[in-house]
Amino acid sequence: MKWMVAAMVLALGGCVSVEELEQSRETLNVMSGKTPREYADCVKRKLADTRDPLQEEAHGSGLRLIVPQKLTAGAGPAALLDIDKRGSGSAIKVYERLNNFPLRLGDVRTSATECISGS
Repeated sequence: MKWMVAAMVLALGGCVSVEELEQSRETLNVMSGKTPREYADCVKRKLADTRDPLQEEAHGSGLRLIVPQKLTAGAGPAALLDIDKRGSGSAIKVYERLNNFPLRLGDVRTSATECISGS
């Protein structure tokens, strides 16, 4: 059953680029009291066990994290996190591939949410 779901996700999703993710509707748009560096380090730490290393880029007044696909390497990003500096904290926007597919993997959104105020 798990293989069938994975195959369906791959068939429906196709490849998507960072630019296409930026044009999609964000799945999370929140503020955090953490600096962009603190928030990015938290997300990277939480996803370290389930994903290949995240790509980090300087972006505007903050950071951008590009999350690789979990099931298919080299098939484009699974998610994009834009973390902008706002006052003493951060404004975070998360864009996920298959954002309207209810069976998508939840580790990115869970990590992003837990890092808002947690450690």
